[in-house]
Amino acid sequence: MSVQLTKAEEQVMQALWKIGGGTVQEILEVLEVPKPARTTVSTVLTILENKGFATHGTIGRVNNYQPLILKEDYSKSQLFDLLKNYFNNSYSSMTSFFAKESNYTVEELDKLIESTRTELKKEQENK
Repeated sequence: MSVQLTKAEEQVMQALWKIGGGTVQEILEVLEVPKPARTTVSTVLTILENKGFATHGTIGRVNNYQPLILKEDYSKSQLFDLLKNYFNNSYSSMTSFFAKESNYTVEELDKLIESTRTELKKEQENK
């Protein structure tokens, strides 16, 4: 999946992921201020359906929207696109960039590396 969502589409998807599915009104309730118009959210949801990110069922006269893509899958796709497009597929370049931008100390970087090692070991043991 390398479909890039617009900012508005991503905001609606974030709300949909947060509530796990719902009506336009329920999605509007979790969006940040300033909230878009109800018709804008409906239009964005139609676009998301056309892109294969969401679907809906109708109960009475109300549409109930569900995400079709997991947030984790979209996040992973976006991260790999970022890695490819801005860091030449180099994890070390990306890590170095974020470490510098975040002003991490050597001690904080050591803790991050150790934490990563521990998580990787746990994942390998669970396979």
